[in-house]
Amino acid sequence: MAKILLVEDDESIVRFLSAFLAEEGFEIRSAAGREGALAHCAKESFDLVLLDISLADGNGFSLCSELKKQFGVSVIFLSASGDEFSVVTGLELGAEDYINKPFRPRELVSRIRNVLRRNRRGSSLLELGEIRVDPEKALVTKAGEELYLSALEYRLLLMFMNNKGAVLSRARILEELWDLAGDYVNDNTLTVYIKRLRDKIEEDPQSPKLIRTVRGMGYRAEVE
Repeated sequence: MAKILLVEDDESIVRFLSAFLAEEGFEIRSAAGREGALAHCAKESFDLVLLDISLADGNGFSLCSELKKQFGVSVIFLSASGDEFSVVTGLELGAEDYINKPFRPRELVSRIRNVLRRNRRGSSLLELGEIRVDPEKALVTKAGEELYLSALEYRLLLMFMNNKGAVLSRARILEELWDLAGDYVNDNTLTVYIKRLRDKIEEDPQSPKLIRTVRGMGYRAEVE
């Protein structure tokens, strides 16, 4: 479970985002400003910081620099300041992304997952049963033998492997694939690609053990 620190001084936004992101499977901590954020990071490790620019006790830009220097944590700015100068400044300070307020919650989740996926690429292989994925090389193997997947099959496999144990609804899969690919993926196409992916990674595609159907809910990646 990814751990996220939300640095925001608007209590209503903190309550809403904390509840929403927790429902999406993230572990959430919050801080109202600079001192609280640095104290949290000194006590525990975070996978990502969601950071507002205007804080009660300081500036988000300077805090981003401190977080990067002291803890090397990934940062996404959430700010009502969407002018070009603010966006460029945030990215030049090393932030992984910059999202303008107001934003769509599902878009925020998708972009959080994109940052977390990029972080994982440099850290380790992904595993699901006998399936291994090296995201840095885009290499997929099954029991040591290379598998050849289409671009969409590969993105679909990564989505399942990055969310092992979680039930992914068809709507969520469609939304994230569309965000990642930039192309429209419809419900019928998704059915076809899940079948093709199972044909390549499952020992018995008619009785899948890696990507299971959760009736009435969606799919879950797991290993018995």
